[in-house]
Amino acid sequence: MYLKTLHLRQFRNYFDQKVAFDAPKTILVGNNAQGKSNLLEAVELLSTLKSHRVGRDRDLILDSKPSGQIDATLERQTGAIDLALTLRSAARRTLKLNGEPLRRHLDFLSILNVVQFSCLDLDLVRGGPEGRRNWIDRLVIQLEPIYAHILQQYNQILRQRNALLKRSKEIRKAEFSESFDKIRFIAPESPELENKEDLPLPNSQFPIPSSELALWDAQLATAGARVIRRRDRILERLMPLARNWHRSISGSAEVLDVKYDANIEVGAELIAKDNLEGVRQAFLEKIQKRAIAEQFQGTTLVGPHRDDITFTINNTPARQYASQGQQRTLVLALKLAELQLIEEVVGEAPLLLLDDVLAELDLSRQNQLLETIQERFQTLITTTHLGAFDAQWLRQTQILSVVAGQINRF
Repeated sequence: MYLKTLHLRQFRNYFDQKVAFDAPKTILVGNNAQGKSNLLEAVELLSTLKSHRVGRDRDLILDSKPSGQIDATLERQTGAIDLALTLRSAARRTLKLNGEPLRRHLDFLSILNVVQFSCLDLDLVRGGPEGRRNWIDRLVIQLEPIYAHILQQYNQILRQRNALLKRSKEIRKAEFSESFDKIRFIAPESPELENKEDLPLPNSQFPIPSSELALWDAQLATAGARVIRRRDRILERLMPLARNWHRSISGSAEVLDVKYDANIEVGAELIAKDNLEGVRQAFLEKIQKRAIAEQFQGTTLVGPHRDDITFTINNTPARQYASQGQQRTLVLALKLAELQLIEEVVGEAPLLLLDDVLAELDLSRQNQLLETIQERFQTLITTTHLGAFDAQWLRQTQILSVVAGQINRF
């Protein structure tokens, strides 16, 4: 696939900017805060309908204008495709495919496939679990667009269940305070009142009917099992590719392993055999074990929203013990594996977005990445200077200057 044109109107710091991509590799060069990353963010939005930087559409629109627009022309094996995304500050976004409005966002996903590699990705190893979950979710959506609906469904059920648990906690807290006030009124001088924790709890341990919570338990387990299964399935396909790239970059000195660390106690064989009902039952059993803790904390403690992905190098946890260089090698291997996996599944090479990341890699890793790109992947690169690039490589590259939301040939 090849991104031919991009038209940004009132998006971020771009008022009305058209860009034609004339070469497989495009470098956007300019000082910081000029709009280089904003352009890559627009491409990311056309691919996944999500920004990794902000969560609200109004934050993507120039100077609090009512709307912003991203248009693109994409060339795929099936022919030319026109994509259009309209963002609104006070209404829902709208999508068009070849000029026709789309009712379902699902039909827009993964028409344009991208792999983004930014300096933020270097926190993938040592950062929190949420970053790793977001990373695998973005990849799964590109390969299985229906997963976006599955994940949305799970999150909606999770919010409803959390609201129920929170309401239960607040009712119980109010009952406790009322009991305490009554005792204090009857026996104001009693020394036992010094510590509320020593007082007996009211009779209603869980004021919400158990049947109501059981309905949400069943829905959460069903949706959560689907999320776990798809995440693990994609990781199983990604792992051998990442391991090969890691071995190549490290000179066969290290062995990488990637594992999905589910929050529920489920055997790997259940997921490997695609046993959805087995995963669901394990989910429900874990909910029962954590029921009291959930009731007192007022939130859901079981499910894929608390899962993690573990990386090990030579059987040693990378998060705790990997050096900075090892972390960079690991993340680079993952990104190269993403490129390869998407190409294998989709049948076309995805776009590669390199957002100011070359400066974070040493010369050896830079060369490994640039040699892999060659003419195989259309690549958009942001940088503050051109010193990291080989002269011959630059001759085969389109170079654009970005200054205050204005793009011109360098």
